[in-house]
Amino acid sequence: MDNQMFCFQCEQTLGGKGCVKFGVCGKSPEVAGLQDLLIHILKGIGFYGQKALENNKKIDEDTHKFVMDAIFSTLTNVNFDPERFVEYIKKADEIKENLKELVGETDGNIPDAAKYRPPASKEEMLQDAKEVGIMAAKDLNEDIRSLRELLIYGLKGMGAYGHHAYVLGKMDDTVNNFFYKGLAATIDDSLTVEDMVNMNMELGKVNFKCMELLDSANTGAYGHPEPTEVLITKKKGPFIVVSGHDLKDLKQLLEQTEGKGINIYTHGEMLPTHAYPELKKYPHLVGNYGGAWQDQQKEFDGIPGAILMTTNCLQKPRDSYKDRIFTSSIVGWPDVAHIKEVDGKKDFTPVIEKALELGGWQEDEEEKKILVGFGHNTVLGVADKVIDAVKSGAIKHFFLIGGCDGAKPGRNYYTEFAEKAPEDTVILTLACGKYRFNKKEFGTIGDLPRLLDVGQCNDAYSAIKIAVALAEAFDCDVNELPLSLILSWYEQKAVCILLTLLSLNIKNIHLGPSLPAFVSPNVLQVLVDNFNIKPISNVEADMNEILGLEAATE
Repeated sequence: MDNQMFCFQCEQTLGGKGCVKFGVCGKSPEVAGLQDLLIHILKGIGFYGQKALENNKKIDEDTHKFVMDAIFSTLTNVNFDPERFVEYIKKADEIKENLKELVGETDGNIPDAAKYRPPASKEEMLQDAKEVGIMAAKDLNEDIRSLRELLIYGLKGMGAYGHHAYVLGKMDDTVNNFFYKGLAATIDDSLTVEDMVNMNMELGKVNFKCMELLDSANTGAYGHPEPTEVLITKKKGPFIVVSGHDLKDLKQLLEQTEGKGINIYTHGEMLPTHAYPELKKYPHLVGNYGGAWQDQQKEFDGIPGAILMTTNCLQKPRDSYKDRIFTSSIVGWPDVAHIKEVDGKKDFTPVIEKALELGGWQEDEEEKKILVGFGHNTVLGVADKVIDAVKSGAIKHFFLIGGCDGAKPGRNYYTEFAEKAPEDTVILTLACGKYRFNKKEFGTIGDLPRLLDVGQCNDAYSAIKIAVALAEAFDCDVNELPLSLILSWYEQKAVCILLTLLSLNIKNIHLGPSLPAFVSPNVLQVLVDNFNIKPISNVEADMNEILGLEAATE
């Protein structure tokens, strides 16, 4: 069947099994096929890249950057433009051949992905794509397939984080080199289930380093986030809504709109940028509009302003705003205006002109604000107060309730969990899952707000750093802290964060709203046996179990 596709990389995949006719995310079979082919060639790049590293050959920075960007482009809700994937495929082939030349003669078997050369036309590429999709190898062991896909999805997530760090001038050889090792492992038939489990745990450790690198890049460029009130209501006048994760894009847009009477609003994962000193110093960064990514179609519907999508979280634009939405960087949608980078800079003039043309909102709304900015630097700055509150009994438990948000039913669990968390508990939150409850009132414990917004998914490093610091203060293991992780997942960045948590031996994670379709029963059992991962059930049962276990161990 020409239209056949198979994709199960995200949480909303059809029936919890896989999308086979059209992606629930909006991905066409054409784009799905081109993405499969790109991943196939990236595996070949991994093979020759790993051989080059084993032979102490140096791989150039442009190749590192391409590998991160190309694998990031296949992450859910990033790029839906088939023509862009044709270009990625051609470039990937060129890079693979360059690495092959760098390596020279190769001993042993050469996998098909390393030998493959793509044809010139998109139509021929799509024919080839049928032979390299997720389920193409019919006789592959189910658990090996599962672990290979888990590794690829972890690499996609790390590709996103590596991309963001690179944009701000930060790279690391350990991170760069693991892309080749990981991709090569997915076409190495000699690796056992145990080998592949270990490879996924290694990815988790390397991704921790990658997130640390990104944290250093963000804070080095824009300062450490600090507690900041953010307007969540509308102001009169022309405006631009900025979504995604690219802080450099936001900074350039703020510079280019200065003094032009245009208000800048963040959306989705951009909310935490209001807490960075070098970004919030711009008075026209006025507030945050809307909520999480999956609400964008109704929130952007006909709004009298321009929209800039800087990285992932893009949905199919409705006709009512297709003329006023712009993409940047890795993001793409057919027939949507794209802002290209030239010599490290982007000219946002088309976005600015569209905002001025549309005129913006006609009047102010009554002001309402929320509090953000509780990154590791802020929380650890008051660690003594936190520790004293725990010792005195004022704080009985910490809940990290966060992760991706999504459209599928069942995510009201996270709202209810936050609402029912006892008043002597503190809620840490990060990523767009916070939009399920971040506009509600939770009060304080002493001087400390009960709801601490740690940042976006990129800031999971902050949450880990806080947990590790608390464990050191109490001279215990992280798993012995009065801390529970209640996580929601949607796409592949959540996958690599989960692998990072597991690689740090963090146990008893409650995961939902459903378990990944790409994890086989046997692989799931390994995760349950080794890390006691639990699917969420209902709030009352999970809350009682968590607090009851804590009480039982006192």
